[in-house]
Amino acid sequence: MILPSRAACRPQLFVPSSRLQSANGRRQLTNNGFFRVSEEVREALNSKKPVVALETTIYTHGFPYPDNVALASLLESVVRTNGGVPATIGILDGVARVGMDPEELIKLASSAGKATTLKLSRRDLSYVGGLRLTGKLFNGGTTIAGTMLLAQLAGIKIFGTGGLGGVHRGAESSMDISADLTELGRTPVTVVSSGCKSFLDIPRTLEYLETEGVGVGTFADGRQGSVDFPAFWSRDSGVKSPTTIADEIEAAAIIYAQHSLQIQSGLLFANPVPVEAAIPKEEMDFVIAEALRQADASKASGKDNTPFVLNKIKELTKGKSIPANRALIESNVKRASVIARELAILEAKQSDAQGQTSSYFTPSVSNLANPVQQQMSDAFLSTSQSSSAPDTPASSIVEPRVGAEVVVAGALAVDFSCDYAPFAKSADHIEPLPHTSNPAVINQSLGGVAHNIAKAAHLLGARVQLHSAVGDDFSGNAALSQLQGEGMSTTGIEVLPAPARTAQYVAVNNVNKDLTLAMADMSILETIPKATISELALSLFEGSSARPSIFVADANWSSANLHTWLQAARHPSTTTIFEPVSTAKATRIFPPASSSSKPTINVFPRPLADIITPNTYELSALHDFAHQASHFEHADWFPVIDALGIPPTGLRVPLAITTTSEIVDQGIPQQAIKLLPFFPTIATKLGPQGVLMVKLLEADAPELHDDAERQYVLARNMGGHKKIGGLYVRLFPPERILSPEEVVSVNGIGDTFCGALAVGLMGGARVQHVIDFAQRAASLSLKSKESVSPELRTLKEEVVKLRR
Repeated sequence: MILPSRAACRPQLFVPSSRLQSANGRRQLTNNGFFRVSEEVREALNSKKPVVALETTIYTHGFPYPDNVALASLLESVVRTNGGVPATIGILDGVARVGMDPEELIKLASSAGKATTLKLSRRDLSYVGGLRLTGKLFNGGTTIAGTMLLAQLAGIKIFGTGGLGGVHRGAESSMDISADLTELGRTPVTVVSSGCKSFLDIPRTLEYLETEGVGVGTFADGRQGSVDFPAFWSRDSGVKSPTTIADEIEAAAIIYAQHSLQIQSGLLFANPVPVEAAIPKEEMDFVIAEALRQADASKASGKDNTPFVLNKIKELTKGKSIPANRALIESNVKRASVIARELAILEAKQSDAQGQTSSYFTPSVSNLANPVQQQMSDAFLSTSQSSSAPDTPASSIVEPRVGAEVVVAGALAVDFSCDYAPFAKSADHIEPLPHTSNPAVINQSLGGVAHNIAKAAHLLGARVQLHSAVGDDFSGNAALSQLQGEGMSTTGIEVLPAPARTAQYVAVNNVNKDLTLAMADMSILETIPKATISELALSLFEGSSARPSIFVADANWSSANLHTWLQAARHPSTTTIFEPVSTAKATRIFPPASSSSKPTINVFPRPLADIITPNTYELSALHDFAHQASHFEHADWFPVIDALGIPPTGLRVPLAITTTSEIVDQGIPQQAIKLLPFFPTIATKLGPQGVLMVKLLEADAPELHDDAERQYVLARNMGGHKKIGGLYVRLFPPERILSPEEVVSVNGIGDTFCGALAVGLMGGARVQHVIDFAQRAASLSLKSKESVSPELRTLKEEVVKLRR
């Protein structure tokens, strides 16, 4: 069977009237003294998230320490970045582990080369487990066969690895056949590998797999017609693959059918080594012939044959086989992750079609017609499953998933909140003392402005995609894990190698939980090249058929990258929101003061951002910067201000009536009005005083004719300007000011406000109709120990009302 190599639509899913028992006959083992599944993997399997098994022989018998630790971290990050949960499988102290934390991985990897660290296949698992009872403790890396078995016992269906074992040359007399092949014949786990090593007998390997009833297919990668089964370091082997698979969508459909039919054998999906890392077949044929000749001369046979040949291949290729090995492993794990993601979608659709409640999962769009688009889509585009109606017919069709409603780009950080807690004798001190150590209550959580905004939108029921970056370090891995624990997709999170560091934010709060001092290391976003962001932004906004309703950017990006994001997002169907973050970073929205360029004042339809959400300090910073940079002297600035229709007597009295004399004395509305040519809607957060909204009205704005809104229209354009209609100013006091005892943390309230504002605007509501809702959401976070309160879920019904 040759399947088409073009990108396929997601398959139709035919759901029978009775529930498919795809798990029948598959053994599920609970944790015991010999077998342990990590909490993260258990949770992922229970909530039907995509899980990918990873082997450990490559760490214990393939790469030296600490290179093996770096590889393990990389492969787990690849799984997380592509929307899956990694389940690294190995043996520690005689116990089979499915899913390892960083400390366990380091312990196993650092034991490489020791006599007590073994290479373990199916036959060896009971040996190391049993000897544990006698006090003999072994560590071990599991082979493909051993990993498949343990993955099946845990309920994992997909496994990404390097190369498969096979039938050795001369096996007709030696009977040297890898246990990997027989395991595939009896264990219903799908293996994604780069074929088998080319010094094996590939034709006989495929014949043996056919005898064992193993389905074998090779990814076409855009190639037409039948393709070769790959030969590990080379994309071609001279042996045609039994079947061709167009993409991950088709692969997931095959796996789904396999388990639905309760076929108790595995599948082998061959993923050719990436083109840029491949070694030509002709070159490898010569190298392998020489390596095998030397193995025969040295009488290296049995279990010593493969290590000897591999070492000779490394020598004869002058080390080229090592980077090829790394590249193909990473590529296979990525492909396995995308397949797992697509399989999770099919399984979720089955549950939805049968009226069952499927767990929340936000996979990413896979546009696989073009390899470059595929890579971009895997990393940066998202969609979510849509629930079927109660009357879904038995024959249900999987429709293409729609894109994210809210896209947020900015900081994902590990947050430390330090609340000053003075001793009883110094209880009259409100602020921590400088130049000394202060007693405090310190909490650690996942934060970052963009993360908090995205989390708030997610809790309020929006389909959200977060775009950020973490370092390839423990903090980064922890952040990705926790992000998935929050039910949010990680497909938009880039994992950057050292020296990039995962962002961290430290907030020092006084006794009243008000911020005294904050320190932020967000340099990871500032070091990403502009060209990279341009490519990613284009893939998100121009490469997607469904644009987001709302795009939010925080100021943690460099000025160039911030402008790249906002320019790419601008579209009549997308509202752009800018969160200034801090006084130091807020001004990145403008060109630098040293630049000869000035911001283009073209309010309709392309301002710098449609909406900004500063606090009073950030508003002042924006105003002062614009003044010092002479932006208020721009040739296009005054015509916009003049078109607002502000009377010669000014607006002090109307502003004082609409807001308060105190706010006017501080110059807050005046500063906002001067900034309107750059940001036509400014929602300034005033703390206990509420939110001040200053808005530049378009010529056809409904506020100009609405009796309920007229009191807030403080000036009207009487000069017939084609685009500008007037000025809208309104103060939104909070529904209730919380007492100091109710305030738990202030660290995430501004971000919560912004996230709730974004969700409220998705259905086309006017900003003034959403601000009260956003303030209620912020008050929930004010009363929560978490930066974004989980109680936001209780406001989902209000979101529905805002959309009506």
